[in-house]
Amino acid sequence: MATSTTQTSLDQPTFIWEGKNKDGVKIRGEDRALNANMLKATLRRKGIRIRYIKEKRKSLNKQKIKPADIAHFARQLTSMMRSGIPLIQSLDIISSGHENPSMQDLINAIAKDIAGGSDLSGALAKHPKYFDELFVNLVGAGETAGTLEDMLEKVATYKEKTENIKAKIKKAMMYPLMVIIAAVIVTSIMLIFVIPQFKDLFEGFGADLPAFTQMVVDMSEWLQAKWWIPLGAIIILGFIFGQARQRSPKFNHFLDRLLLKVPVFGNLVNKSSIARFARTLATMSASGVPLVESLDSVAGATGNIVYKEATMDIKNDTAKGVQLNVAMNTTQVFPNMVIQMTKIGEESGRIEDMLNKVADYFEEQVDDLVDSLSAQMEPIIMGVLGVLVGGLIVAMYLPIFKMGAAI
Repeated sequence: MATSTTQTSLDQPTFIWEGKNKDGVKIRGEDRALNANMLKATLRRKGIRIRYIKEKRKSLNKQKIKPADIAHFARQLTSMMRSGIPLIQSLDIISSGHENPSMQDLINAIAKDIAGGSDLSGALAKHPKYFDELFVNLVGAGETAGTLEDMLEKVATYKEKTENIKAKIKKAMMYPLMVIIAAVIVTSIMLIFVIPQFKDLFEGFGADLPAFTQMVVDMSEWLQAKWWIPLGAIIILGFIFGQARQRSPKFNHFLDRLLLKVPVFGNLVNKSSIARFARTLATMSASGVPLVESLDSVAGATGNIVYKEATMDIKNDTAKGVQLNVAMNTTQVFPNMVIQMTKIGEESGRIEDMLNKVADYFEEQVDDLVDSLSAQMEPIIMGVLGVLVGGLIVAMYLPIFKMGAAI
């Protein structure tokens, strides 16, 4: 037999305890609490005399909860509830069938809150790390209107599409990044291990080395002696970049603006931000959330500070009575096609349909860009590899060619 407390936040530690109940029966349990003393007090009020209590160590095998897990959870819950299965039972089934122990804990915590009298949106709101304001608001709107299944369907679709577009962007950026890393590793290996072997051969020539070869040899000697300098510089710069990204709005603004201007990648980020703007606003509109309130959630979903600030400007204008399409046009960041589709939606009363069409169009554009990115980047990548690796090889063979010409 085990008891459970009302504390269900995943941020609280889990304690393992053993004691006796009012009848003297030995019982054990696991509960979350802010600390051991608070859990002891809670158990005493239930008539349980504690023999020992200790904090449970976190399992090293637990996986992180990814956004894709949340999207899958929303889809599963939608299917369960459409099949007529009660909410708590649906959560129990989803939890027991999930492979990620962390996700099981999250779903169980939500189920406990609901069993304790909370509604679904209230239970989700206790875990803002996994369920953002948009998710909670849409579920809350569905509960209020009595259309929870329909709203969960919209949430599931929204999460799946937004995660899909994020995955495509990561895929597009991963290929050139991995090639650059491989090029750096290969170049470093050649400078540290291969060039010194040629250096011993060159010393027997008794002649001056070509300037290019000498430069490469000097670079190799410096890297062998002070390899820790470039390695330390990379680590320090990476740390500074990460801290600036987390703490400096000005740096983020600069970086996001710069990213929009990068050839190929800038176009990809632009289209993906517009797609997320349109998809989020369409989903909020379908839920019946007022436009001005919706734009707060839309701003956070765009994924780029430039579009976030533009969305907040749109919010301020629409709050004054300006039409959405006019406010969008004022920001000068949205293409004319998006503005015209929005205008048609406003005039026809079908803003949700028009915005979904915009999102579909730009998501297809992102798909096409990702598919063609490899072909566009390949010549550049091959050129970089040719200059780095080919340059080192040429530098090593120049003295041999020079000696052959002299003979």
